Amino acid sequence: MKEKIKNQFRQGDVLVERTQSIPANAAKQPAMERVILAHGEVTGHAHAIEGTATSWLSGGQAVAVRVNRPTKIVHQEHAPVPLRRGMYRVIRQREYAPESIRNVAD
Repeated sequence: MKEKIKNQFRQGDVLVERTQSIPANAAKQPAMERVILAHGEVTGHAHAIEGTATSWLSGGQAVAVRVNRPTKIVHQEHAPVPLRRGMYRVIRQREYAPESIRNVAD
């Protein structure tokens, strides 16, 4: 049976999904050994990609990442999420509160 390739991965309040494009307003960053996808507002922990990856930022947050070899997303309070080589869009989960729409605190 042929293995089904997953296109979306979630870890806590972060969703990454395979993509072919980079947002036009995103700024490319140098390749790094650890790329932070989202900082935890409550605990100070971070969702991060282990291993060399290139990220694109918009508004100070990662919005896309290119992984050149299999790796994983890690966080101190969640199980690791394996990623294949490829381009991914990074999406932060948001929530509504009467005073504002905001990122979910992890």
